[in-house]
Amino acid sequence: MSDLLTRDLSRLPDLLEQARASAIEFLTALPERPAGIRPEPPEPLGLPDAGLGAEDALALFRRRYEAGLSGSAGPRYLGFVTGGTTPAALVGDWLVSAYDQNLSNGGDSLATSVEREALGLLRSLFGLPEAFEGAFVSGATAANLVSLATARQWAMERLGHDVSEEGLWGLPRVAVLGGAPHASVLKALSILGMGRRSVQEVPCLPGRPVMDPKALEARLEALGGAPAIVLASAGEVNTGDFDDLEAVGALCRRHGAWLHVDGAFGIFAACSPAHAHLLRGLAHADSVAADGHKWLNVPYDSGIVFTRHLAQQERVFRAVAAYLGMGPDLLHRTPENSRRFRALPAWMTLMAYGREGHRALVEQSCALARGLAEGLATSPHYALLAPVSLNIVCFALRTGDAARRDRLLAALQSDGRAHFTPTQYAGRPGLRAAFSNWRTGEADLPIILAALEAAASEV
Repeated sequence: MSDLLTRDLSRLPDLLEQARASAIEFLTALPERPAGIRPEPPEPLGLPDAGLGAEDALALFRRRYEAGLSGSAGPRYLGFVTGGTTPAALVGDWLVSAYDQNLSNGGDSLATSVEREALGLLRSLFGLPEAFEGAFVSGATAANLVSLATARQWAMERLGHDVSEEGLWGLPRVAVLGGAPHASVLKALSILGMGRRSVQEVPCLPGRPVMDPKALEARLEALGGAPAIVLASAGEVNTGDFDDLEAVGALCRRHGAWLHVDGAFGIFAACSPAHAHLLRGLAHADSVAADGHKWLNVPYDSGIVFTRHLAQQERVFRAVAAYLGMGPDLLHRTPENSRRFRALPAWMTLMAYGREGHRALVEQSCALARGLAEGLATSPHYALLAPVSLNIVCFALRTGDAARRDRLLAALQSDGRAHFTPTQYAGRPGLRAAFSNWRTGEADLPIILAALEAAASEV
């Protein structure tokens, strides 16, 4: 062991205390930190020969980089769908690094039992039947990848092929049907060798980014019983709208198609009696993707995948080696063999705040989205592009093109009080505001609206 490592080990309590103090300072100032920031990166450093030691490395990091970190975990970061980190989840995540458990194998640690228990808690929160088995992955992109790899295995097995063993060479294409799939779904299809262009677009309902069930029925009937994968959204990225999972699921059952539901953030609507109806029919799904680092408000990275076809999933992802064995270990469920203890922050926040705490979080976010929409409706500068159905507000400048919208975003970023992401919806360049952070409250709405009005006046 090097002298620096020996010294740092002897001073570990003090080093952790310095890290704690740094974190407290950052978190305390989070509401005032610019919500979005685009600083110039410093010139890269070279690798030191002797090393600095942990204390000096921490000080160097703070001097060089901390001021350039955004307030993305704060109350007025409304870009993408980004949750914060609840206190319980933060405690859990710190312990993840301290415990440093490898969740690949359950033979030497109870950590895998925590993951299985956390999956059961989420299954209950979402109202999924017990038949659904799951695993924690890095995010909804990985959850979609696992789901579609399992769906591909299922489809090819119906055609008499084991794609996990033999590959795709020379095999027929599988029909993939969707209305407005998320970019991460298309990315997963690319990685799997099925291709982004494999998606056959199903016409959407007028004025909504959701599949027309009658159009889907016609597509499925035209396949004549051939295997198909249907992509449904539980929370479309621009509007928060939902496919009719009841109708789509019934069609998939009738025609023998695989139903994949991308519920990255929208699945948490199940927490709220006022919105749970949007997920009616979720139990028809064959696979479901969700993101913990969105509305569950656990730290990055955290995704969850559920399936009712565990045997096919494990055929795809099994890791075969004499030292691994073939017991019921979680490593056979995901692309990763070694995985960090992602389940612990989720377990902590679910146990700490329970069903009622997560209901309150979801309903608060939805109320804030409606509040922003009401404020925009009275603005001379902005117009809504879609009704608010959940926690997403999709809106645009009343006049101007994409260039003006981009100038607006630059002005907002310079202002720093609130952060939004751009989009294109209904043929117009727009903006999205996503409410999913437990820290965001009613007091933030006037600040957000004031920032929007000031930026619009500048451009």
